[in-house]
Amino acid sequence: MNILKIKNLKKTYHTKESEFLAVDNFSFNLKEGEFVAIVGPSGCGKSTILSILCGLDKPSKGQIIYNKKLDFGYMLQSDNLFDWLNVYKNCILGLEIKKRKNKKYVEKLLKTYGLWEFKDTYPRNLSGGMRQRVSLIRTLATNPDILLLDEPFSALDYQTRLAVSEDVYKIIKKENKSAIMVTHDIGEAISMADRIIVLTDKPSTIKNIYEINLINKSTPIENRKDKKFSYYYDLLWKDIDCHV
Repeated sequence: MNILKIKNLKKTYHTKESEFLAVDNFSFNLKEGEFVAIVGPSGCGKSTILSILCGLDKPSKGQIIYNKKLDFGYMLQSDNLFDWLNVYKNCILGLEIKKRKNKKYVEKLLKTYGLWEFKDTYPRNLSGGMRQRVSLIRTLATNPDILLLDEPFSALDYQTRLAVSEDVYKIIKKENKSAIMVTHDIGEAISMADRIIVLTDKPSTIKNIYEINLINKSTPIENRKDKKFSYYYDLLWKDIDCHV
């Protein structure tokens, strides 16, 4: 079932001297429980689309249709944890801002995903990978219907990036969330996504949409070992024109 429909989305930015078309004729449907990745050349407008979906920016034209009232959780490139708040207080911050009272859900998430013993720890004493896990719990705290992930692992070293992407994927699937992730990493997109949207260079339009049908679909690390992984990698590499 589709929970989100985007029709002919267009975004134009205006300056005193001119106007700049960032996104043009962007249309797609998101299914319940689906993980979609958006890839494309650097600066093509991927993050602009996420900003529009969660209401941080407004489209110039087009429609965004929801089958019900949806809440979005936005996980940015940086974890944006507050160093003067411990892990637990960072995680409940969104609840306090929105005046919600489901702190029991946050406690459950921290216990389920191995962070409860660090609830009184401050971010400066955490590794980069653990900070990203805390950031995800904070994003999930308000129990959003759709998670928007904007290059969530880009600040991590390669080994940590693989481990954290594995954890984040498992958490998203276990909590039965729909997700849209922007990434520059083709391998990351293939290993995590059910579908991948390939964008053109600006103005950003949809070049292709690929269903990722691996032979033995599993978790991100295991998916990288799949026999069809290299097939999709070569396909996307050529499509994005990564050599440019």
